[in-house]
Amino acid sequence: MRKIFLIALLIGFVAYAGLNLAESVTPYVSIAEARVATNSVQVKGLLDKNFSPVQTCDEFTFGLRDENSGETLRVKFDGVKPDQFDDAYHIVAVGKFDSSDDSFHAKKLLIKCPSKYEGQQPK
Repeated sequence: MRKIFLIALLIGFVAYAGLNLAESVTPYVSIAEARVATNSVQVKGLLDKNFSPVQTCDEFTFGLRDENSGETLRVKFDGVKPDQFDDAYHIVAVGKFDSSDDSFHAKKLLIKCPSKYEGQQPK
């Protein structure tokens, strides 16, 4: 009886962990795919130079451009402008698209800057 209980408990734990892991996985998608996604996604792009970034007291808004298709997306980040934002090579926004205001609401931003070691020859 005790052995059956331990096996059931182990199966329950594995199922619970698997469901939580599946919910926490956030896939990379294009801007077009982000506009129709129902779950949280990651969108990678370049800073859109045609859209001036704006910082309000609790929100940072900027434009993101898909480097393959050229499609643009307005991103609203719940927070302040990241430190290395102006030096960013790629920006990854994690969140959901909101069709009511035609913008992507990001909960997290990942700033990818060019490496200071790029192009250097090993010693």
